[in-house]
Formats: sequence, structure tokens, C-alpha cells
Amino acid sequence: MKLGLIAGNGRFPFLVLEAAKGRGMEVVVAAIKEETFPEIEKAGAAAVHWMSLGELSKLIDTFRRAGVERVVMAGQVKHKQIFSSIRPDWRLAKLLLSLGSRNTDSLIGAVAKVLADEGITLISSTELLEPLLAKRGVLTRRRPSAQERADIAYGRDVARHLAQYDIGQTVVVARAACVAVEAMEGTDATIERAGLIMESLAHEGDASTLSRDLVVVKVAKPNQDMRFDVPVIGVKTIETMQRANATCLAVDPGKCLLIDGDAVIVAANRAEIAILSGDEEKKR
Repeated sequence: MKLGLIAGNGRFPFLVLEAAKGRGMEVVVAAIKEETFPEIEKAGAAAVHWMSLGELSKLIDTFRRAGVERVVMAGQVKHKQIFSSIRPDWRLAKLLLSLGSRNTDSLIGAVAKVLADEGITLISSTELLEPLLAKRGVLTRRRPSAQERADIAYGRDVARHLAQYDIGQTVVVARAACVAVEAMEGTDATIERAGLIMESLAHEGDASTLSRDLVVVKVAKPNQDMRFDVPVIGVKTIETMQRANATCLAVDPGKCLLIDGDAVIVAANRAEIAILSGDEEKKR
């Protein structure tokens, strides 16, 4: 069986490729020049085809020539890339002109429809990686404190309102005050910015009413399309939180991918960061 893989950056595409090969699939990779790690060439795919983010026609032609009918989209494509200096081909240009808004859902959803019209089905990006989805409960040794739970409740309310407009999926909170909201920069950059804001307030003597400890809340969209833009956290997220003095992370069960598996939990335990997935608290 053949599987197409549209590879963005990070480890996500490599995990999908490995899982697909483990099931005996022949994987044809469409590697995005602006994003995909070059190591994908040595990861054991049947073929790797490099193309620009703007080359939608080449993407379709590549999969059709290879006889690919099912495709997975895995790996981040930075939102700001959509507005960068890429040159869209005629097919992508036509698609962009047809959009009412250029957020992730509308853009990639439209691409998925174009693929479907060509007989290529975009499947869930987590279909081969179900064991890496966050399970419900407290995932770490340390449970969230009462204050952290209050910040999580507030953060979820804010984040869900933002997510329904496809603005971002992460907010950073301190004592029921929203310190930073994710937009195009991504989760880790949002956490870093929150840490810098709190550090700046402390230097100015203006942080006395706020705890320096930050709580990070990452949610799925109300109607999260698991084919793309699935929330992801990894060891790097935990390291970024530690530098920013963030002590707790909340995610949605079954909707957030722990890209580094149990290594995420190990790193969080080492840093004494609590991770809560959903509302049901269970000791790991």
C-alpha cells in the first residue's frame, strides 16, 4: 500500500514515516523546501520529492504519478510562511484568491478539497500515531496546585474563544491574568515572550500583584480537524517552559500529540512541571 507524506518541519514527519514503514507501507514524501529537515532523505522513504510551499500543482502531479491516493500531512508549516515571499503557482494563487480568510483552517481545508477533487484523500495526521496522543489525567508526578488549577480554568476559557477564530491555541496565564496569546509565532515563542514580559515587570517592580510562575494552556479548536494543525508538545516545549518559569501545562486529551512520547513526561518530572490532560486527575 502506498502512502503520501506532506512533510513540514520537526520530528513529526519522521515518526509518521517510521510508523508507516512498520506497517509495510511504501511512503512517497513531498518535502517542503522551506520547512522539511534534510535528514528526511535518509529516513527510508520510497521516494522524496522536494518542492516549494507554493507549488500545489507539482504536489498533486507528484502524488498522481506515484499512484498515491491517501496522504498524511505531518510537521509544522509556520503560519508566517503563508505570508512570506513564496511564489504561488497558478493553482495555489487561484485558491488563495477564493478564500475569505487566510487562517490555517480555511487555507489547508481548501488544499484538502483540491486534493480530494484530484482523487487524493487527506487522512488524519495522527492515524498512525495514536499511542502518542495525550491520555486523560495528570500525566506527571506532581499534580497542579489549587492556584494552577484556577489558572488552567481561566486559560482554557480564553484559549477556546481564541481557537474558534483560528487565531492560536495557546495562552500563558499568571494568577488569572493573561500574559501572552499565541498568534503566528507558535507555542514555544509565545511561552518565551510570556517569560520575558514577567521578567521585565519584575525589573520594573510591577509584578508584585502577580506570581512569577506561569501556567501554559494549549487547547484544540472546537471542531479540531485531525488531518492538520494538531496541537503538539515536545521536550523542547518543556525546556522552554522551564526557562520562562512556567510551572504547569494543560492540554486536551486525545487532541494533543506528545511528539517525544514519554520523554516529555520525564523532562517535565525532572523540571517539576505539572501536566494536566483534561479534567480527570489521575496519578501516573
